[in-house]
Formats: sequence, structure tokens, C-alpha cells
Amino acid sequence: MKGMAGLVGLAIATLSVMPASAGTLYKCIGGDGVPSYGGKRVAGATCSVVGRYAPERRAGRAAPALAPALAERAPSRGGIALAAAQAGAPATTISRPPVTAPVAASAAPTRVAPVPAMAGIAPRRVVSGQVYSYMKDGVRHYTSARPTQVASLGTVRTIHYSFIETCYACANPGLNFGAVRLNTTAYQSEIAAAAREYGVDEAVVRAIIHAESAYNPMALSRAGAQGLMQLMPPTARRFGVSDAFDAAQNIRGGVQYLAWLLKRFNGNLSLAAAGYNAGEGAVDKHGGVPPYSETQRYVQRVGVLADRYRGVLAAAH
Repeated sequence: MKGMAGLVGLAIATLSVMPASAGTLYKCIGGDGVPSYGGKRVAGATCSVVGRYAPERRAGRAAPALAPALAERAPSRGGIALAAAQAGAPATTISRPPVTAPVAASAAPTRVAPVPAMAGIAPRRVVSGQVYSYMKDGVRHYTSARPTQVASLGTVRTIHYSFIETCYACANPGLNFGAVRLNTTAYQSEIAAAAREYGVDEAVVRAIIHAESAYNPMALSRAGAQGLMQLMPPTARRFGVSDAFDAAQNIRGGVQYLAWLLKRFNGNLSLAAAGYNAGEGAVDKHGGVPPYSETQRYVQRVGVLADRYRGVLAAAH
């Protein structure tokens, strides 16, 4: 769930994610003096063009629309992931994230601590930082600068994240997924409950989590995919996830989406995994797993992980 041209601005999409097409990047400064970056001008703000961008040819994924028509998405969420205004409402995004030591969270929900990196993981570029979240005029905003006039904004939450280049199974072509260490203990109750409720094999859930974030609940991709199961904001909203960095919510929403994909593709895990990575529209267009090297690698590795988790979980019972 994944692409940015340079580091002009890291954006968490709050209302919707821009389509994987070329466009203009605007810098808009609102009345509070905090800059935001987006694909369109924000009403009431002073905006200027800071650049233009085009998507990379890697796999992207957005939430499936409720309507049957689904557009194909280019692999790996190319381009700059930015917040777009919905029905003219302002949507604040993140400017350049600070790479400083995290500060204590303010009124943040209780979370499970991130799982340490597992053996066999090849080095990936990871940047840690924090952003601030608050509600204003019925819209949730995210910014890397602590907002002024905090008292008038109510609760301001501090969210710590780990910025990752791409999903764990999307990178490292030479890594042997038949040998990477499995994790059968993290988030046991959350995974078991969601798998039971939505009728998805627990081994498949763990395979997707492993493939997407390697069990990092604070993972944030370059395209704005968030949390353990790397939910894009539209997908998170569709499945009732208000905080994708909350492990329980992320797992519940991600498993619902996975169940939806498995049902759509008649239980075929390869097609469901391809849809999870590249979008179900791409699967429909190509009549199977799309011919994107990243997606094909992702599908193969999810299958390997699912088989391995299935064997380990069965032996434990």
C-alpha cells in the first residue's frame, strides 16, 4: 500500500486518496499558519503551486467502491499520496515529518507496543516521527507542526509512526520467505476474534499482516497506508476504522476487507492477495494476477506465509 517524488511532503490522507495520475501539488497555508499539501486548493487558505508529480509504476490500492465499476490501480501506490477535499471541505495533510525523538502521546488510545523487528528482515529505509491530530469544523486534521490555539481545538493527539518505503513482502526480491521467522504470538486475541467473526483463516490473516507491515502497528507507507494491515484511508473508513494506528481497529477492518475480497474471488487466495495489493479492478482487467512484478512477488510470498502459518498453528492445537 505504497510512492513519493522526493520528500516534498509526507501526507496522511484524511478524507480520500488522490488517484494514481499526474497532477499538481499545492501548498496551502490556513488561518492557523500551518502549511498543508494537497492535490487541490483549500478554500479560505493561501495556496501556491510547489510542484507537479506523476505516479511510479508500482502497485497502488484504494478502497473498493460500493458500486461494481472499479478502476485499475497502478502497482505500489505510485505518485504522492495526499489528502483531497471532499465536497469542498478542507482536508489537512502532513508536511515534512520531524525526525526527532518521539514525545509523549496526548490523549492517545491505548495501543499494543510495536513488535521488534524479526530476524531475516533485510534493511529498509525507516523514518520515525510524530504527527498531531485534531478535529476542526467536523473534519479530522493531521499536521507535523503542533497546532496553535490548542485550547480552542479541544483534544490534540500525538501519533507516533514508522515511515516505510513499501510493504515488507513487496521489497527484497532475494529474501527467502520460506525461511523468515514467523510470529504466532503478536495480537493473538485480536486476530483470532476477527478471523472467527468474518470467517477468514487465521493463517491467512497473519500472512497478510506479515507481508504488509511485518507486525509493525505504527507503519506508514509513502502513499499513506497505515498500521498493521496497511489500510488506505478510504478502505479504513469503509470498514469503520476511525484510527488505523489502533491495532485492534486495524485488524478488524483489514480482516473485513480480506473477507470481502475472498468472497469476491470465490475463496481464491492468490486473487484476493492480488486484489489486496494492486486493487480488484486490476485483477478483473487482467483476468487473474496482474503482470506487475511486485504484485506477483507479493502474491507468491503471501501464499508461502499462509502455508507456513497454517502448519505452525495446526501443530500448536
